[in-house]
Amino acid sequence: MFVIIASFVTAFTLTYFTIPSIINIAKEKHLYDEPGERSSHTEKTPSLGGIAIFAGAIFSIVLWTPFKEFGNLQYILCSFIIIFLIGAKDDISPISPTKKIIGQILAASILVFKSDIELTGLYGFLGIEQELGRATYILLSIFTILVIVNAFNLIDGINGLAGSIGALIAGVLGSWFFMVGHIELAIVAFTITGSVLAFLRYNFTPARIFMGDTGSLLVGIVSSILIIKFIDFSYHLPEGNPYKFESVPAVAVGIMILPLFDTVRVFITRMIRKKSPFKPDRRHIHHLLIDFGLTHMQATAALVMVNVIFITLVFSSHQWMELHALLGFIILLATAMSLWLTFALRKVRQEKNLAK
Repeated sequence: MFVIIASFVTAFTLTYFTIPSIINIAKEKHLYDEPGERSSHTEKTPSLGGIAIFAGAIFSIVLWTPFKEFGNLQYILCSFIIIFLIGAKDDISPISPTKKIIGQILAASILVFKSDIELTGLYGFLGIEQELGRATYILLSIFTILVIVNAFNLIDGINGLAGSIGALIAGVLGSWFFMVGHIELAIVAFTITGSVLAFLRYNFTPARIFMGDTGSLLVGIVSSILIIKFIDFSYHLPEGNPYKFESVPAVAVGIMILPLFDTVRVFITRMIRKKSPFKPDRRHIHHLLIDFGLTHMQATAALVMVNVIFITLVFSSHQWMELHALLGFIILLATAMSLWLTFALRKVRQEKNLAK
């Protein structure tokens, strides 16, 4: 327990006291995020908060992780550095989506091939029990990492959201890893939680700094590592273990519901409108809430609470709901909530137009 607390406090403290210096340097060098037509902010704001998150997390992981129990840590740190370099470059001078995805694939490949961050089966999904070959699982693992990394990048659109969701997910999974005895992964989870919580002190409205791609991509890749190992470890726990989750793929989706569902939802709606799924717009759930009239903090609080509700739901129902039934229920509930918000916003807009 001591090493977990120490890693959290170390990451929190270093990030907390580093950010003011980064804000000052960004102002001196005019390194701002300029408001655009898709932006939810109106003031020039530094977007280098991810540098402090990275520094706090990496320092704490290296300081407190028992390397004898975590022989693959060096490769995980290598993937973090790649993600950091991609994010920092994009925050300072934007790079093409192609270069970003190539860098992400490289980081994901290091995790899969060198760190054993890999899905080893379908875990009962679609009723498939037979082996599909390691090549299939390698591709599935890399794809999963890329989806989660970019999902966090996409929800980073309003103050506090990506950081709050990232801290929630890392905190929940870190607690589970601690209870099942995987201290090394618990340390990784709680260091990123500590760093992000320190960052949120400066990101809540009025935001003095944004995490930028450096922060959102790092939070995303840490979350992908934690969720993949959570699925694999939980599935292979012996029957009767109090920490074993039945229907673990559905539980993982419930934990990650907001970034995953919003990403899939936005891609589908863009294709329905015959637009490129990769073309940015203001159709994310957080944008809808802002357009509905909520402040950044109200929208963030609402979405964090929704994610908490889904986590509570899957934690309480995984033992008595079959995998596909639970997964279907999660998707149905998330879809219903999204449709309700869409139609409610449409009604508000119609009323405003009539009032004019």
